[in-house]
Parts: sequence; structure tokens; C-alpha cells
Amino acid sequence: MPKRTEVIAEAGVNHNGSIDMALQLVDVAADAGADIVKFQTFKADKLATSKAAKAEYQVVNTNEAGSQLEMLRALELSSEDHQAIADKAHSRGLRFLSTAFDAESLTMLTAFDMPAIKIPSGDITSIDLLLRSARSGKPLIISTGMATLGEIEQALGIVAFALTTSNEPKSRADFEEAYCSEGGRAALRDKVTLLHCVTEYPAAPQTVNLRAMTTMASAFGLPVGYSDHTAGIEVSLAAVALGAVIIEKHFTLDRGLPGPDHSASLEPHELKQLVTSIRNIESALGRATKAPGAQEMRNRAVARRSLVAARAIRKGEVFTADAFVEKRPGNGLQPIEALRLVGRPAHRDYQPDDPIEP
Repeated sequence: MPKRTEVIAEAGVNHNGSIDMALQLVDVAADAGADIVKFQTFKADKLATSKAAKAEYQVVNTNEAGSQLEMLRALELSSEDHQAIADKAHSRGLRFLSTAFDAESLTMLTAFDMPAIKIPSGDITSIDLLLRSARSGKPLIISTGMATLGEIEQALGIVAFALTTSNEPKSRADFEEAYCSEGGRAALRDKVTLLHCVTEYPAAPQTVNLRAMTTMASAFGLPVGYSDHTAGIEVSLAAVALGAVIIEKHFTLDRGLPGPDHSASLEPHELKQLVTSIRNIESALGRATKAPGAQEMRNRAVARRSLVAARAIRKGEVFTADAFVEKRPGNGLQPIEALRLVGRPAHRDYQPDDPIEP
């Protein structure tokens, strides 16, 4: 049976800075049947300078240019907010996860019982965050939006180095050596899952190149999943069919709310549909053996054909090819047996449609 796909309901910053809205998002994720509810944790001043412009999609989705810094400040949550969210998640049977975008936030999040540390696509080149995250001892989920295979390999080298030594790196060669070592590769297999991702909100289906997910699995020998920024649920479902072990999907209380990510998010009923559909696909994938199931065995006699007499046949008459016809039900001699019987004598009389006996 295929491994169960972990569904991460990505609330992100769709709380708009409101703890009440954040707690409502936890309820939505739980009601939908998600496994994990995920938020984003950052100190705006440590993440962006005052000169950092918004991404084009952020300008479109917020209907204003402005600065990225001011947008981020309005979306910060306090440590107390995080505790309230985590408590709410646990009370609803969800695991709590949040992506740290700076070292201070990462340190704060280590106090929470998170199942993993998520490295966002934008930080796949951040040596500091990769080293700190890897040395937390937690499993790592690394999103690969905007990255080349070479950049992913470089990030994995940094992680492998952090997992296999407490030394400080002196050069890029340290990362390359760690990545190529047997110990480094084993540590990566034990700790890391890669997520294919297209960093655009929303991402058009024709930009997804979902087969890249299986390319990563082959190139790095690691489990892979998909962080979906497309509208709708179809691409996520295709990723599950291709073997994704994690699906991460943004959701919101209302797509019409102001904010950078709402328009690329699922509404509550859609998130529930996504989870239900993923579970149905997992069940349908089943095992790789091609053989009739118990349900099919009941239908074989009804759907298949047997050899019956095409006309009246006398006992002792030599069977010819035109003596037989194939008709339902299929509980008699299989049609292929006609090849063996041609040229042999009938051992009894037959009327049309009588089943041919061995």
C-alpha cells in the first residue's frame, strides 16, 4: 500500500494579523481532515529592509505597491499568539507547524512540539537558516520553488554538513564533501523531504512542470512532495498519484479578503474536498499486483464467455471449428479450449447453446 500522504493546510499569513482569525483557520483545517496546520513566523525587521519591494503578485493581490516591510509588520504574530494557535491545534487533533523566516523566530519555534522544520523556497540559499534548522534535530521539509537542481544539491550539502559535524564551515568544499559522503547521504535520507513548488500566487497549471517532482526524487534519492500554489485542487491530486508524500496547500476563510495570499488559497469547503479526494486516490492506488480482486471474481462468470454448441451435434461427431460459439455465462470451458477440441469426437449429443463439456 502507498504511504499515507501528509496534508499540510497552509494558513500562512491568511490570518491578516488577527489571532481570532488564526484560531478560526485552525478549526477549518481540523474540520477538513488535514494532518498539519501551518503558519509563518517572522520578525519583519529581520526579514526585509525598508527598500524591499513587494513581489508582483503581492502588489496585485493587495491592490497597492507599498513596501514589503510594512506589509510584513502587519502580519506578525506574537509568541503568545503562537502558543494559543498551537494549543488550539493540539486540542483539535492537528499538529502545529510554522515556517521560521529568521534565526530569532526559529529559536522561538523550537519551544513548540513541531513535527518538522519547514525551509521556505526563498531561503534555500540561506546558509545560516539551513545550518540552524538542520542542527535542531527535527526532520526538515525543504521547499524548492525558484531553485535549480544545482541549488537544491548545494542546500542539501549544507544540511548534510550540519547533520554530520558540529564544526563551522570554512569553504564550499566542506558542503560538497559532506554531501558526497556516505554518512551525509544517510543523514539526508533520514531527515529530509523535498517539496516541488512554483513560487507564484496563483501559479498557472502550465507553469507547474509536475514531472520535476519525480526528477528530484530520482536525482537525490529523497522523499518528495508538492507545495501547491495553483487555483483548485487538480494539480495536488495529480501529485499524489505521482507519489507525493506531502501536499501543502494554502487555505483561507474567504478568498475575497485583503492580503497577499488569499486569492491563491482554497476556501473551507474546497480544503475539505482536497483532503477527501487525496484519501480516495490513496485508496485507489492500492498495490502494484495485477490480479482480479474478490469483487471481480464474482463477476467473471457473468461477464466472460464459455464454449457452447453452435448447432445440434451428435454423439461421436467430430468437432469442427463451426461447431462452437462463445456465449455467456463464463462458468464453462474457456474459448481457448476450442483449439484443443477441434478434430475430436463429441462424447454426447448437444443441442444449440448446450455448454460444451471437457
